[in-house]
Amino acid sequence: MITPGPAARRTSIVGLVLAACLGSAPTVTAVAAAPDTSESGAGLARYYGQHLDWGNCAKKPGDTVGVGLDKAGVRCADVVVPLDYADPGGPTLTVAISRLKATDTRHRIGSILLNNGGPGGTAVESPPEFHKAMKQAGPRYDIVGFDPRFAGRSTPLGCGWPVGTNLFSAGLSRASFERQVAFQKDLATKCRATNASVLPHVSTRNTARDMDVIRGALGEKKISYFGYSYGTYLGTVYTQMFPGRTDRVVLDGAIDPRTYGPRLLNEVVAENERALADWATWAAARNTTYGLGRTRAQVLATIDRVIEASARSPLTVGATPDTFQLDDTQVPFLLLAGVDSDTDASRAALGEKMAVLKKAATGQPTRLSPEFAETLRFAMTGRQSSHGSVQSAIICGDRAAPRNPEVYWRDIERSRAAYPHFGPVTNNIGPCAFWDRPREAPTQVKHDTKALIVSATGDPRTPHKGAVALHTLLPSSRLLTLEGANRHAIYGLYDNACVDNKVNHYLATGELPPRNQSCSK
Repeated sequence: MITPGPAARRTSIVGLVLAACLGSAPTVTAVAAAPDTSESGAGLARYYGQHLDWGNCAKKPGDTVGVGLDKAGVRCADVVVPLDYADPGGPTLTVAISRLKATDTRHRIGSILLNNGGPGGTAVESPPEFHKAMKQAGPRYDIVGFDPRFAGRSTPLGCGWPVGTNLFSAGLSRASFERQVAFQKDLATKCRATNASVLPHVSTRNTARDMDVIRGALGEKKISYFGYSYGTYLGTVYTQMFPGRTDRVVLDGAIDPRTYGPRLLNEVVAENERALADWATWAAARNTTYGLGRTRAQVLATIDRVIEASARSPLTVGATPDTFQLDDTQVPFLLLAGVDSDTDASRAALGEKMAVLKKAATGQPTRLSPEFAETLRFAMTGRQSSHGSVQSAIICGDRAAPRNPEVYWRDIERSRAAYPHFGPVTNNIGPCAFWDRPREAPTQVKHDTKALIVSATGDPRTPHKGAVALHTLLPSSRLLTLEGANRHAIYGLYDNACVDNKVNHYLATGELPPRNQSCSK
């Protein structure tokens, strides 16, 4: 859910500053009435009935993603939405969408809207990949990606952060934690200083409202939806705010909406620690390649020595111009980012990073692979400031966090024995401790939904127990479980034919399985 960086099906978000004039959106033409519900009623007809100007996705030179979409036959448009749904006549935003139209028009099912998680993940780039994953069902849908408000190609938000994420560790000492308190407070201060008038309107509930405007502007009475990770929470919120407006709903990497919030990663601290131990076993079997140890225990001991060395003095990695200093609050970020999948490719990437850090811990010069350098540029420079800015703005705008730093410190200290690597990460203080309180209460699940919920038992981002809980809250849903995988987000990404086929059957027929089902890794 709370992703350490750009993930599968998500491109990097370019850090931009919110345009000063939010009202400079394209003209909206009112051609149809908005639905008469409390969430989409008076004053919103012009948004629901707007004419969409479909055109090329490539907007400027060097836009390789846009060029690729144009070549694939995808068309793009901007949907105009109000900044504040309580003031529909006020400033507006644009939400970027893309569409790969159905080619099997005779058997067309409708539009399916995609969200890749994040929060703040983009999906304008996703229709071609998704079309491929959907197999025979793909040509029967208009596949629609969108970049949520303030993300990607939509009206942007950037707080001028010096980093691309705030997901760092509290480190090994009280002193390192105090530095984190000051650092995270400064991140919140930067957002308030640059975007105070906008932050109250950055929330999942407002993104759900934007989704319904997209549905109306597409001319659909109902819309299908596919959400990964945080996108499962967004999809759940949409079904509760706009009941009866969805057709087929798939929620992959599902979240219990009752536990969603700034401290959700606490729910998966055990899964992350277990995933790291499993990776250590894998790395030990390849000691000749990575040199981290011949047993699981030896590999984990190497990791501990690296973190301890970084606490004494920051590790220098890379060479000019990509030279970075990593301390004990930053090294665990690389572990967190590296254990989100148990594929050989993901495990090898983490092995390469840890081999570099082991050398750095002994003062040896190191060279960074292009992938490692990009990860560090993302995390430790302001090149993608808007990724962390938008992610935090959404989470902090959804649910309040404890404000007393001592709450976090007590939890960190209690977690160290059982979860030495990730307890100080998942319990660390964040910007939400210093954020203004949300304008709206969290969404409560009161409406049943016929959704297909997909989850892996060892998911290190959104716990499997959350998927089970969501299924209980939505009794007409079905749960599809991938057994024995330490993997977050499965469909079309993990090469599991069992999961992919079952999801595609549902998308093609609209028929949920008669009972919950499982697949093997």
